[in-house]
Amino acid sequence: MNHKALFEATEKIVSPVVMVGGCVRDLLLNLEPYDYDFCTPLAPFAVEEKIRAAGRRPYLIGNRFGTVGVKVPVGKDYHLVEITTYRTETYEDGSRKPSVEYVSSLDEDLSRRDFTVNAMAMKSNGEIIDPFNGQIDLERKILRCVGKPKHRFKEDPLRMLRAARFASKLGFKIHESVFEATEEMNHKILEVSKERWMMELDKLLMTDNPRAGLEFMFGTKLMNFMLPEIGLQYDFEQDNPHHSLPLHEHTIRVIENTIQDPYMRWAALLHDVGKPFVKQKKDNPDRSVYYKHELLGAEFVEKIGKHLKWSNDRLNLVSDMVLNHMKEDSPLYDADTKAK
Repeated sequence: MNHKALFEATEKIVSPVVMVGGCVRDLLLNLEPYDYDFCTPLAPFAVEEKIRAAGRRPYLIGNRFGTVGVKVPVGKDYHLVEITTYRTETYEDGSRKPSVEYVSSLDEDLSRRDFTVNAMAMKSNGEIIDPFNGQIDLERKILRCVGKPKHRFKEDPLRMLRAARFASKLGFKIHESVFEATEEMNHKILEVSKERWMMELDKLLMTDNPRAGLEFMFGTKLMNFMLPEIGLQYDFEQDNPHHSLPLHEHTIRVIENTIQDPYMRWAALLHDVGKPFVKQKKDNPDRSVYYKHELLGAEFVEKIGKHLKWSNDRLNLVSDMVLNHMKEDSPLYDADTKAK
């Protein structure tokens, strides 16, 4: 996608606008943005009027939050962009749905965003508006919150999980203040819907570097509140010559050894979920055994999948792979064997 052409085409429909958020971050990292978002000082009704005046159809599904969509022509194709009025957000205790107030300042709009690398804007001439030093954090490969992390996470606890996902996607180090705030507020993730969990977890597991996010989740005990059966694996010693690594490290390595398929990655994450519950020492006091852990693991997958509101197809496929992961014809067998 030629972002300059998209920007010019968008400005012909609605002006003034600036490109904002994750797409700016990705462009500065020479990555292809997944989508393109714009901001404007214009009120939503004014944006809608400009879109109609240009002979285009406005998409109003996000209108109550100040967002109007429009399909912008670039060459022979059309690309959906979202244009949002500068705004601030206020969250009431126990609510994840914000009260929106429109503002005239772009800096004020950027101040409500989660991380500094997502709180930048770009003008059509390429000038970067960066009130929170997101470019410096990009260069240093650091993920840091805009303002105080506790405030950002209180507004929306999902941002703790987003920190894990961005660490995996971008290969960035998570700032100590973000780690500490997540350690303190990890239980707040329970206020977030399972559907939103799944969106972030799927994206995290499908990155080239799932280790970064998973280690953050283990280290902050965020995992304990989301997938407590997996949280038990942290520093769990296997005491077995075939698997000498702590269980959480073994699990991460299995994930790294699998293809980037969502079902495979979930099966890798859950393949040894039954182990902490069946650890026994029989004839050799220095060697643990895990009888039927794959059978128990498959039962856990059934419960976890229903808890996370999986489709029946996902639940059945992942459960089957966990049940059979020790068989040589299993798609997980080689990944498991290599991750000793």
